[in-house]
Amino acid sequence: MINAPVLVLNQNYEPLNVCDIRRAFRLLGAAKAELLARNHQVIRTPTVEIPAPSVIRLQYHIKRPQPRVKLSRREVFLRDRHTCQYCGTVSHDLTIDHVTPKHRGGRHEWENLVAACRACNHRKGGKTVIEARMHLMREPRAPRADMRYLFGTYLADDRNDAWRNYLFLGDPSPGRA
Repeated sequence: MINAPVLVLNQNYEPLNVCDIRRAFRLLGAAKAELLARNHQVIRTPTVEIPAPSVIRLQYHIKRPQPRVKLSRREVFLRDRHTCQYCGTVSHDLTIDHVTPKHRGGRHEWENLVAACRACNHRKGGKTVIEARMHLMREPRAPRADMRYLFGTYLADDRNDAWRNYLFLGDPSPGRA
């Protein structure tokens, strides 16, 4: 119960990260954060009952680098919408292709990786796209880390629905605005 997630917002209401209730209470107790939304839980001590925080906002601004999507097979397939970037075949049986082959100096990075069907990957082999006389449907780029990527696993839990207003995702219920 004390390990329940709490959304931490920057001073300008930008979502920063997630901490547990214990850390949130330390920030609130030290007047480093303010409470914006309460959790459904109650923390009980021998003398008092305290509603648990769900969303807190820091009193000071934290500068941080722009979050990035971690490079993985799954994320490459999601970026490319499970579509072969050479022939356009939509499938869940895809491979990862290095646009510039590794043995030719191609790096394992977003701008050099695409989803490819097995036939296109085999046809291209260790050649460049030009040598194989193939073309890419879209130029590969690193995707932006959006709120769903950063906090989506927490939003699957209905107890964190209050976060949606602070993550600019709105109400998840159909038919309600």
